[in-house]
Amino acid sequence: MKVAFIGLGIMGMPMATNVAKKFDLIGYDVFPKETPFPFAKSYKECCEFADVIISMVPKNEHVLSLYNELKKDLRPGTICIDMSTISPEVSCQVAKELKAQGVELIDCPVVKSQPAAVKGELGIYVGGDKAIFEKVRPILECMGKNIIHMGPNGAGLLMKILHNGLVGEIQNGVNEILGLAKAEGLDLNDVVTALGYGGAQCFYLDTKAKNIMANEYPTAFSVGNMNKDVHFAVEVADKAGKETPALRRVCKVYEKAMEMGLEKEDFSASFKAVND
Repeated sequence: MKVAFIGLGIMGMPMATNVAKKFDLIGYDVFPKETPFPFAKSYKECCEFADVIISMVPKNEHVLSLYNELKKDLRPGTICIDMSTISPEVSCQVAKELKAQGVELIDCPVVKSQPAAVKGELGIYVGGDKAIFEKVRPILECMGKNIIHMGPNGAGLLMKILHNGLVGEIQNGVNEILGLAKAEGLDLNDVVTALGYGGAQCFYLDTKAKNIMANEYPTAFSVGNMNKDVHFAVEVADKAGKETPALRRVCKVYEKAMEMGLEKEDFSASFKAVND
């Protein structure tokens, strides 16, 4: 299978690089970049070259714009793998439109952040036709260590949104407790060690405590992206008629973080929105 990878950002570049180790791949981004694989001149070149097109772009509007362009040149039988985190409804709309011209799309959003993307150890949630998923599984396995088929189109995205909603709630708890410990004069190194002795131990605390203590937030996953995702989670809750007060509190924290100009910093910088 020949692959075109569109969207070579902080996550897309290492993901594409890993796929290129096993598959014939070209890449494309609206911003020209130095790549360890051939860089395409246009969307049309991607469509003409590839059996499988992977997209990794930021928001609903980018996915809609991208596939409106791709539809002009996509060949019947092409498989599209959208790994962006967007609204499930938007993804299902795009999948329906593509299917009408003989093109299959599956949604495959990822969890974990850039270090896992570099190692090829992302978690990948899949929504769409299971036979199509199995056909492209070898490509996904270049990027992810844990891959699960969640159901029809949109189900992968729903799972990603639920995942990040829970991450936001866990994160907010860590931010609040570390801020409280600091205000009470405890040594944060000791606090982090002590929290790890019991049920408060968690992945977020293990991976982000050093950033928080150093007040340095190199971006692995941005405040802007997490803000988008937790607001998607509230939209899901609203449609389901669920109250989710903790999730709504997280949204308020991220709204404040955005107002503070933290959009491009790592999402652990939300600590500043809780404690500054």
